[in-house]
Amino acid sequence: MVLEETQDTEEIIERVAALDIGKAEVVCCTRVPREGFPGRRMQEVVTYPTMTRSLLGMCDHLRCLGVSRVVMEATSDYWRPAFYLLEAAGFEVWLVNARDVKHLPGRPKTDKLDAVWLAKIAERQMIRPSFVPPREIRVLRDLTRYRTDLVVARTSEKQRVEKLLEDAQIKVTAVATDIFGPSGRDMLAALIAGERDPKVLAQYARRRLRAKLAELEEAFTGHFTDHHAFLLAKMLGRIDAINADIASLDARIGAEVDPYADAIAR
Repeated sequence: MVLEETQDTEEIIERVAALDIGKAEVVCCTRVPREGFPGRRMQEVVTYPTMTRSLLGMCDHLRCLGVSRVVMEATSDYWRPAFYLLEAAGFEVWLVNARDVKHLPGRPKTDKLDAVWLAKIAERQMIRPSFVPPREIRVLRDLTRYRTDLVVARTSEKQRVEKLLEDAQIKVTAVATDIFGPSGRDMLAALIAGERDPKVLAQYARRRLRAKLAELEEAFTGHFTDHHAFLLAKMLGRIDAINADIASLDARIGAEVDPYADAIAR
């Protein structure tokens, strides 16, 4: 780690660092004033592994140098660990759009490292930060996004069930609007358990669906085999597991939102 002297006379952020972050390592360029020499700058370029301990060591080093602002490009998702650690350590952290940085004119040929160029434009305030939600919102967003993924996965699994029933010439989806409700699940459970008599299967209908017993008997007249039963059991088990995960996420989301209940009510 060697601080090299440079000379600048523009209005700049005095102590700034810029990060070029990859999967395995992060290149950190730090630019600070040279004590006792107004207008002169000291520059340091250090490469750190992206492991947590190394990133914490980088935070400590930047704090010792008095760095107030750390800037990084939004490259893939590699920026997130460094951003969150620096944010938690109390630094002002800027995430900037890589496209905006690339299109800025005036990059000297001597600045071969992206971190050096990024540090220079950051200290001159030539770039604006992108919005990064606060931690509470990021947590809620992660939960809701994963919930959406699970709902999509559940829909796909239900479609597999419907396709399997069609393959077995079981036309219950043409009669019942929701084969995953109480009546439908009882009928499917009976099929898995070995029941093949259409009259018996139709009798699992509840409430308004009982008005369609004749249609249900016709719908259950097919060639459902043990092979279909095996696959159907796996598919329904997957749906039940996803339902349980969604319920767990709903509870967690509710707990995250609860502190803001009064504000939401207003």
